[in-house]
This record gives sequence, C-alpha cells and structure tokens, in this order.
Amino acid sequence: MKKIIIALFCITVVFALTSKEEKILIPNDSIRFRVIANSDDEKDQQLKMEIKESVEKEFNRLMLEARNINEARTLIEQDLQNIEKIINNYNIPYQMKFGQNYFPTKEYKGITYEEGEYESLVITLGSGLGKNWWCVMFPPLCLLEAEENNLNDVEYKSFVQTMLKKYLE
Repeated sequence: MKKIIIALFCITVVFALTSKEEKILIPNDSIRFRVIANSDDEKDQQLKMEIKESVEKEFNRLMLEARNINEARTLIEQDLQNIEKIINNYNIPYQMKFGQNYFPTKEYKGITYEEGEYESLVITLGSGLGKNWWCVMFPPLCLLEAEENNLNDVEYKSFVQTMLKKYLE
C-alpha cells in the first residue's frame, strides 16, 4: 500500500510540475507600439525611454477615447504629425512606420505575445541596433507599465483579461 501511495504522489508531483500554465494570448485585433534604440549604449537606451514616455503620453490619452480597433486606428493616423513633432524635439534621426511590422515572441507575467507581423507603430531611432521597448497600445495595455511594479502576476493577468474583454468582444 505504501508503494502505491508513493507512486501516486510521485505521479501527481510530476504532473503538477509539467502541466502548462494557462496563457493569455493577445488577439490579432490589437495595435502595438514599439521604440527601437539607436544602440545599446546607456545614453541611447535612456533617450529611447524618454521618447517612449513622451509619445506614450500622447497615445494613452488617445487610446482611452477609442471604443474599438477602427477608432483606435483612425485616431493614430490622425495624430501621426503630432508624434513626429514630439520626436523631432529630440534632434535624432528616426523612422516611423504605422502598419504591419515584425515582433519577436515575448512572454511577460504569464502572457504570451506571439512572434509575427502585427499592426503597430514602430519608431526606429538612428540605426535601430539597440534594445527595444514595446507594449500593446490598443486595447490600452501600455497603461499597465506605470502600475506594473504594484501589480502581482495574478492582478496583471486579471487586468489584461478585463481589458481584452472590454475592447475586443
């Protein structure tokens, strides 16, 4: 009897350790935002974050007005000149593309952001050889970054699920 109990216990432990955690997938009906630094130099990375924060403030305001992806797309297209003005203040060469852009796979707090071509705004600073920063602009999940240090994994996943249901159903 002891051997059966030990065997069942071992099977349960192995199953628990190998079972996959439920993952939330960001749907294709989303718009991403990405800023790629000129290089991995500390100054270039700092500049990337400054530009990201300036542009993100503008988009956070806009995305809270959008009720669906079509409205989000229209608001972004109408605001691209304002974004260019913001970036021009930093006096750095850049490229900006709104459309289909490549993103590598990323997993963050149990949420999988799959590799692929996604509708997005990508700002490439200088030669674009540095690390990048990105988030989901619509639904407005970028708003989480300011709060992420205060959110545990469960709260983060719950918030993401709520936002996805609100904007994409």
